[in-house]
Amino acid sequence: MRYISRFDEARQAIRRVITDFLEGAGWGNAASLVTVEVPTEHGHGDLTTSFALKIRSQTQVAPRTLLEKLAPHLADLPMMETYEIAGPGFLNFMLKTAWLAVAIDEACRNPDRYGNSDVGGGCSVLLEYVSANPTGPMVVVSGRAAAVGDTLARVMGAAGYQVSREFYINDAGKQIATLGQALALRLLELGQECVLDSWPDGVYPGEYVKDLAHHYCELNPTVDSKTLGVDDYPGLGHWAADQIRQAHEKTLAAFRVIFDRWYSERELRDSGAPEKVIEQLYDRGFLVERDGARWFTSSQFGDDKDRVMVRSDGTLTYMVPDAAYHKDKFDRGFDYVIDLLGPDHHGYVNRMRAVVEALGYPPARLEIIIIQLVRLMRGEELVRMSKRGGTFVTLEDLIEEAGVDPARFFLLERAPETPMDFDLNLATLKGSDNPVYYVQYVGARIHSILNQWRAMRQPTAAIDLALLTAKEERHLIVLVARFPDVIGRVALERAPQHLPKFMTDLAHAFHAFYRQHRILDAEPLVRQARLALIEAVLVVTTRGLNLMGISQPKKM
Repeated sequence: MRYISRFDEARQAIRRVITDFLEGAGWGNAASLVTVEVPTEHGHGDLTTSFALKIRSQTQVAPRTLLEKLAPHLADLPMMETYEIAGPGFLNFMLKTAWLAVAIDEACRNPDRYGNSDVGGGCSVLLEYVSANPTGPMVVVSGRAAAVGDTLARVMGAAGYQVSREFYINDAGKQIATLGQALALRLLELGQECVLDSWPDGVYPGEYVKDLAHHYCELNPTVDSKTLGVDDYPGLGHWAADQIRQAHEKTLAAFRVIFDRWYSERELRDSGAPEKVIEQLYDRGFLVERDGARWFTSSQFGDDKDRVMVRSDGTLTYMVPDAAYHKDKFDRGFDYVIDLLGPDHHGYVNRMRAVVEALGYPPARLEIIIIQLVRLMRGEELVRMSKRGGTFVTLEDLIEEAGVDPARFFLLERAPETPMDFDLNLATLKGSDNPVYYVQYVGARIHSILNQWRAMRQPTAAIDLALLTAKEERHLIVLVARFPDVIGRVALERAPQHLPKFMTDLAHAFHAFYRQHRILDAEPLVRQARLALIEAVLVVTTRGLNLMGISQPKKM
């Protein structure tokens, strides 16, 4: 049976009353416009709706007049404390605190599962993310994709999806031979104990290639670098790419990101899958001959133009193995395929949806999220490069300087499609000005209070949550009750930025409560209720951080 959170239950009950009222008044066709949401601004109730404004053209009734006629029908709802008609036609609802407080008990009884639901309905999802080319160290924007993808996987799993995590290794094509050429040149430098005067355009110049060359010489001490030529580049490139891929896996593991599968493009090509895609598109009538090349007629599926898939010399464009990879994804039976791609892939979206549809799969089952760039800043100063990376900053550099917890929190704070600035000065602070420490301190402080309570060895009284009447207490109760909805929203909207925002709001609410109210020194019955409240807050804080891949220290 589907789990229904307190907020979800209230939304459904309110919407049911409104739609019954509209149908009784002869406006049933307007019911689809009725939504009940958490207000974006504090002070507008626990839930709000603006449906009366949306349906005015259909009812020809002033919104406030309509709401005044509706109001008596809401009075009998068991969760309703009060409601108000506000502004030109908003209806705001305040829910009963005691009714919401049931969530406190639910959180304390299910600390490892509180917030879970089945909003995903058991749908299977393949999340592909990071997929950085194995030609250099992992950069910061890949770290952002890692944090976003891993958090989505964790949250969607908690929300009832069956999630698989995948990294696509681009270990084939010209770039691998180019990497091999770079390694050969670095080996030549080592052999001749010199630095080459010139470096070919487009060949990877980073210091990391020197590290690869040293490691290659350790494994192959008899190599004669002066004899290496063009024919050696692919083999050297594949060796180097595998070393870099292993380094990627190690870096991601340190970032708490683990994949179920590392999918090799080279193996995909060797299987003949790209050629089979060409045959399938040709048989379905979506491949035409022009100027000696084969063109995919992607414009008939919403792309801005047709795309070459087989060049006039018979070689395949990069789009073909990508199409074969997506065909394989859908053939594995996933209900949804979600790609997290870098900022240079905007033009990729329509053409890949086109090829998915042309191959016979519903294009709506393919979702593509573009992960935008990250600028590393020290205050107002842009951080431009790292020593090992050359002209870019690596994820390894970021982890070393900022730490995993701040790095992941900061990379999740903005919507993935929005470019962001990452302030290293703020991330490296160890105090409450750093948002991740501000959130973590909630859990550490609660652990300390609960340890003190256990050390007191006082008799435990019955818990009466009705004693939690202060506004700061109510605010915490509301947030604990909202947590399952936040998890569901992140999962359904594929929007992980809502989670750090919620966690920050929870931290603000807890710190405000702690400043105003005693816990262990309170009257015994009040103390017991407040202990239950903060235990529930600890559950939500720990779960929320865990879903973001962030730790919850017991001491700070």
